[in-house]
Amino acid sequence: MTHITPCLWFDGTAEDAARFYAATFPNSSVDVIHRAPSDYPAGRQGDVLTVEFTVLGTRLLGLNGGPNFPFTEAVSFQVHTQDQAETDRYWSALVGSGGSESKCGWCKDRWGLSWQIVPRQLTEALASPDAAAAKRAFEAMMTMVRIDVARIQAALTNRPTSSHGN
Repeated sequence: MTHITPCLWFDGTAEDAARFYAATFPNSSVDVIHRAPSDYPAGRQGDVLTVEFTVLGTRLLGLNGGPNFPFTEAVSFQVHTQDQAETDRYWSALVGSGGSESKCGWCKDRWGLSWQIVPRQLTEALASPDAAAAKRAFEAMMTMVRIDVARIQAALTNRPTSSHGN
């Protein structure tokens, strides 16, 4: 069966990243490590060349290709969470281990890969058949760094709430 495997270009840290992701997310693992059979521009014979790994059930390949192509926000992984606790857990793991915060539920891990940590309540709010409620939820999201489920739900019902630290 033909399939697509996204390949992520790392600067010598593909194995570290794969191990971090496998430890952070359920249904994740480091599957196969391939070593270079000879020297190559970004490494030496025996160095880790590629790592096959799984994150949240999605198969990926990490390539230690060197410093030429760093990650940009043009590619991100969106993680759909069930509640605030799960949102906070993933956010804290990604940002707290050397990553950085952005806006509207976006952050970067320590390798510069962008992630969107999106609670299902936000997705549902933005798809609300009540256009005014969806607009309020959207406008609330636009003021957030990490998504605050209570603030999204308050925006839906047009009631004030205290901030969750965003």
